[in-house]
Amino acid sequence: MDFDSHLTAHERDLLAALDAPAHIQAFLNTIPYSDDHFYRCPLRVLRDRKGHCFDGALFAAMALRRIGFPPLILELVPNERDDDHILAPFKQRAGWGALAQSNFTGLRYREPVYRSLRELVMSYFEDFFNAAGEKTLRAYRGPVNLRIYDRLDWMASDSGLDWLAEDMDRYRVRPLITDEMAASLAPVDERSLKAGLMGANQAGLFKLPGA
Repeated sequence: MDFDSHLTAHERDLLAALDAPAHIQAFLNTIPYSDDHFYRCPLRVLRDRKGHCFDGALFAAMALRRIGFPPLILELVPNERDDDHILAPFKQRAGWGALAQSNFTGLRYREPVYRSLRELVMSYFEDFFNAAGEKTLRAYRGPVNLRIYDRLDWMASDSGLDWLAEDMDRYRVRPLITDEMAASLAPVDERSLKAGLMGANQAGLFKLPGA
């Protein structure tokens, strides 16, 4: 079924206003971060007005698709002491940018000024930390074009999203730093930690052992 056939007139008007990447991000910035342990499709994000990073990336990919971009998602892979993070990357005028929903202030929008996907991913490195101030980004996976999952009706149905999320594990993980580099990383300074957690949904933070 065509996605627009699911929409009310008000919802069509709202999506019509999301006619640039920055406008899509502005919408994501208005919805709270969800601590729910299930996935929302873009239609449900639109109606519930909430979502975590996976939900937000799918919404952004859907909205980017509507204005002519391929519906891509990319996974930022941490060490074992943090959650992963999902972006919706896009390329504009030879530069890569990204849209995202996040519980951390520094893990959302990136302007399309990065010359490669790796350069884009590395722009998240210093802001990718857990609640203990440990820098945790180690690798990335993708991008994955969600067109290959259209049979799941991922834009309008939640039913196939668990399978979609699990299927991403088959894609290659690309390391960013060596074990030696990781061992010598400095902790995040107190001001940056407070800024990164400003307005965070505490229930949605990664639960560190013993915390």
